[in-house]
Amino acid sequence: MLKKSYRIIDIFVKNPTITYLFGEVKNYIGSKSESYTYNSLNSFVKEGILTKEKKGGLRIYKIANTPKAISFLSMVAEYKAWNTKDFPINSIYDLVKKANINFFVLLVTGSYAKGNQTSKSDMDMILIVPNDAKKINSRLRHFCEMNIPQIHLYVFTDEEFKQMLLDEKHNYGKEAVKDNLIFYGAEAYYKIIFEAMKNGFTY
Repeated sequence: MLKKSYRIIDIFVKNPTITYLFGEVKNYIGSKSESYTYNSLNSFVKEGILTKEKKGGLRIYKIANTPKAISFLSMVAEYKAWNTKDFPINSIYDLVKKANINFFVLLVTGSYAKGNQTSKSDMDMILIVPNDAKKINSRLRHFCEMNIPQIHLYVFTDEEFKQMLLDEKHNYGKEAVKDNLIFYGAEAYYKIIFEAMKNGFTY
């Protein structure tokens, strides 16, 4: 189980582009102690995981763009995904085994990520890979169609996924980052997100 203080990182998992006020963090982690929240936040700031600035007397916190911050963010994100209740985890295991690739990001999106799936819901998944996206998608098509629940799989290269985030038009990539569960490759995923943020991406 994650330490209570790590719940502070959890607030940034869904959207690392957002800044939060001290009170918002305190309410999110359900802490009654201002000193506990303050000390935990300061600890993360000192470690280079969060940044802090003051505006008009308000303390504002943001996830830092550092390797350590991305590592902590990734750890919390994957912990949350693997501990999602009422989730067909075997579908994740089986897809990874069938994919037989070494480096990838695996996201679950749609209803299963939002937690409002039904017995009739298909599972939307995204694989982000270094190359050969079309070849991998073709190889997994039959498995995905036969799996229960049926899997709707989208396979992109990391460059394709980043370009979707930077595109001015609405697209599936932008939709996917709003609600997802990250089962594998969270560190690579957040590196893509932070790289896109450098070029103006926000959500």
